[in-house]
Amino acid sequence: MKNTFLNSDQYKKIGHEVIDQLSVFLKSIDSIALTKAETPEQLQKILGKLSLPENGEEASILVKEITEKLIQHSLYNGHPGFMGYITSSALPIGAIADLIASTINQNIGGYRLAPMASEIERQTIQWIAEFLNYDPKCGGILVSGGNMANFLGFLTAKTIKGGSEIQKKGLKALDKQLVCYTSIETHTWIQKASDLFGIGTDAVRWISTNENREMNCAELNETIKKDIQNGFKPFLVVGTAGSVSFGAVDPLKEISRICNEHDLWFHIDGAYGAPAAASSLSPKELMNLNLADSIAVDPHKWLYSALEVGCTLVKDPNHLRSTFSHHPAYYEFSAQAQEIDYHEYGMQNSRGFRALKVWMGFKLLGKNGFIELIDKDINLSRLLYKKIGEYPYIEAYSNHLSITTFRYIPEKYIGTEAENLETINELNKEILQKIFKSGKAFVSNAYVEEMYLLRACLVNIRSSEKDLDNLLMLVNEFGRSLQN
Repeated sequence: MKNTFLNSDQYKKIGHEVIDQLSVFLKSIDSIALTKAETPEQLQKILGKLSLPENGEEASILVKEITEKLIQHSLYNGHPGFMGYITSSALPIGAIADLIASTINQNIGGYRLAPMASEIERQTIQWIAEFLNYDPKCGGILVSGGNMANFLGFLTAKTIKGGSEIQKKGLKALDKQLVCYTSIETHTWIQKASDLFGIGTDAVRWISTNENREMNCAELNETIKKDIQNGFKPFLVVGTAGSVSFGAVDPLKEISRICNEHDLWFHIDGAYGAPAAASSLSPKELMNLNLADSIAVDPHKWLYSALEVGCTLVKDPNHLRSTFSHHPAYYEFSAQAQEIDYHEYGMQNSRGFRALKVWMGFKLLGKNGFIELIDKDINLSRLLYKKIGEYPYIEAYSNHLSITTFRYIPEKYIGTEAENLETINELNKEILQKIFKSGKAFVSNAYVEEMYLLRACLVNIRSSEKDLDNLLMLVNEFGRSLQN
């Protein structure tokens, strides 16, 4: 059992060694291939198809080997050429925070189990709210990511607007079917939530969008009125602050007005775009986040935190507790009024210390430091949109927040794009795969009206103008080679 745990000297020695390895990795991340694009079979061979070990290994060898494997065989979202999904490059301070948090190993479910950590989470939630211009006296909790953060907003809305009897008797306590409303651009979490929490996916009313991918509020209002007339019970409207595909921001002020008119819960999915509210470059609608009853935001997106961490904010803290608080005999943590037991604010009882990496990021950069990084991303995205004009066969489609979409159109199809849509789509799919396999850049895709688009999302502390030029040269190069 010599390998059961590390004594302090071993921990120190191995810790220094792994930090040295990771420091070399961070120093070289700008120049290495973004990915090797290896197959599952290749990776399984490298890892070794072994049965469960009968005996343990030497800790120093184990740590060195697995660190090398991860460094050499990963896709690096911290690489400056990564412009794919909304996963930001992480501030290195977050890795140190996670090391500290895991070593002290606090359970942030009960205050007595983690007093300082609970206070840090409380302060982190307040700082996130201030950054978004949301009420800093709101309730909140840190969760795993955007899905879970939105789930908590959904469940709180269901409890508060559906009535307390739902908690005791379930949906059978209601004599009307609950329905909710969101735009066709909303992330798939809403389908998961409606399925998991009992109202069914048919209860989601998908509202169309305008040419800027923003929710059609006239249609929203009419749909709500029709549902009320037809015996349904509307309870929730979800507005989007930064859609996944295009970065669009819904008309939040008008949605709030409609919610107030019909006494509905207003939740904002700001997992990606909400932090841009602090930037002067952002759409004015983001100034209206404070109108929401609840907001979901992901610090591991545009606050550059290491995975994983999301956040739910609810304007009235009592609403979170009304939804999630239960008091079995074995949970008697709080002795003082100011103690906060986070098991009463969300789905988890045992909870890791996610807040520390966010808190340390705020302490390291301050509000202005984060605004500078967000502004850089938005400006780079706008510059990409502009630079596309220098390439005659690359067509820019949209630019919202830090997302730019575009596609390659061969010369012979210019002017006849609609008639050759399927061929152009297939070509751009091939271009995307070529870019991925090159290891020089990483973008994702978006669809609009059956049009396949390449999608570059800038949430990266290391990206610069030269990475935009590199991406466009790759698109142009692969487009020309594939069209022949």
